[in-house]
Amino acid sequence: MLIFIINSFLIALIVLIHYEALRILSVLIPRLSISYRLRVLCGVLGALTAHVIEVWVFGFGYYFVQTYTNLGGFSGAYSGSLLDSVYFSFSAYTSLGFGDIVPIGGLRFTAGLEGLVGLVLIAWSASFLYLEMTQYWKEDKR
Repeated sequence: MLIFIINSFLIALIVLIHYEALRILSVLIPRLSISYRLRVLCGVLGALTAHVIEVWVFGFGYYFVQTYTNLGGFSGAYSGSLLDSVYFSFSAYTSLGFGDIVPIGGLRFTAGLEGLVGLVLIAWSASFLYLEMTQYWKEDKR
């Protein structure tokens, strides 16, 4: 039950981070007095920054569960460090799944959820950036 609560907290926090990042970008980008191309670049860099923050949040979650609970851990090339947890998080979030670090116990469920969340949030960013770019393309043709 505790892993369910931890996973729910992580997902809620990460979706909130992503929502707020895109909301801030949607307000900030039109106010920039730079070329349309640079505005789109700022949007891409902002979205990537949000994704990196989200990966780190999951990484801290993995590290916490592995270090301070008996709900799960890792096998393979895992040294027990925070950076290894973040590395695994990048693999899970992007659905790459290299396989050199393997989750055990409740962290298997967390890794599966992270892959799903990463897929949805990456698609959300792509949709946001598409809408931003089409707006600037229309303005650029005027």
